Amino acid sequence: MDDIEKILEHGISFSSSPAPKDEKKVKTKAKKKAYITGLHFSDSAKMKADIRKRRANRRSQRKDK
Repeated sequence: MDDIEKILEHGISFSSSPAPKDEKKVKTKAKKKAYITGLHFSDSAKMKADIRKRRANRRSQRKDK
């Protein structure tokens, strides 16, 4: 009876269970650096890395000008 009274007073909460943690997944900056520098061999990463390199080498972007 106590459970029924508790349900009547507070209602039923249908919350989801917490997701299982995947301990094998590693979040590192190394993966991001590989993508930014174009080292993970996708063509889009290589193109973006080339664009970043050209932008960094522009005269307006250099400190010595």
